[in-house]
Amino acid sequence: MGARSGHEEPEERPERYVKPSPGSSGSGGLPPQGDGGSGDGDPADDDGSSGTGARKQRSFWKELPLLVGIALVLALLIKTFLVQAFSIPSDSMMNTLQRGDRVLVDKLTPWFGSEPERGEVVVFHDPGGWLDDTQTPEPNVVQQFLSFIGLMPSSEEKDLIKRVIAVGGDTVSCKKGGKVMVNGKALDETSYIRPGSTPCDDKPFGPIRVPEGRIWVMGDNRDNSLDSRYHQELPYNGTVSNEDVVGRAVVVAWPLNRWSTLPVPDTFDQPGLKSAAVIGGTVPPGALAVAGALPIVLVRRRRLTRRRTDG
Repeated sequence: MGARSGHEEPEERPERYVKPSPGSSGSGGLPPQGDGGSGDGDPADDDGSSGTGARKQRSFWKELPLLVGIALVLALLIKTFLVQAFSIPSDSMMNTLQRGDRVLVDKLTPWFGSEPERGEVVVFHDPGGWLDDTQTPEPNVVQQFLSFIGLMPSSEEKDLIKRVIAVGGDTVSCKKGGKVMVNGKALDETSYIRPGSTPCDDKPFGPIRVPEGRIWVMGDNRDNSLDSRYHQELPYNGTVSNEDVVGRAVVVAWPLNRWSTLPVPDTFDQPGLKSAAVIGGTVPPGALAVAGALPIVLVRRRRLTRRRTDG
């Protein structure tokens, strides 16, 4: 069946407003709509909505200092325990890093006992005597604040950035016209040293035994890098203590057109590089003594056991 028309259902017709007679009370009709009708309710609604907006606005301004404080605390925690930005001040790491680049340094893993590995690019504090003649610019108040919370590289601390070539227990050397040797293995450095640079022709060195807990570092721009080679007159032959390492540079974050990661080159994963260091004597003498005495103890215990059994 089709839809019913309104003529078939008179009971659903809307009531018509009946104008009251002059003597009646008007109780049976709808309220007249005039100046005192719905218009009287609109200003009240407007006042209520505007009051709510004012309350919301005041609430936001009250919460704003709290939000700013939380953001600053988080930024400080991130800088202290997670990552920190550093600016590249020189050309010693070209072409891997260029002057003015901003790198992000991982500061989390050292808290869990991680130590620098061969091939990593690391930021470290001046061990002493490396940057004595370097003048640092005086930062303004804004720069100091942004550096403190980690949103801007620090311009006061004397930090350096180089590549780890050898770690504690390694023997490193390089002859003029040759390649850098680590534990008797030649490094293929063509993937990271600046084109036109030589491995060490400007400053041959070694062989040098890297003390435990220290690293030997070199810049990728070998002809323009005052690295471990140029500080061999200092204690520990120019090596850097692991405690002075801030962290590993993992990403070039700025400028955006130079965004890239900083992986470990494949040459540092070549077979025999790490095992050669162990064979060379990186195992502590005490461990070697225990390993040598263990078979003797076992043989002696077997003999005693046999005697007791025979007896």
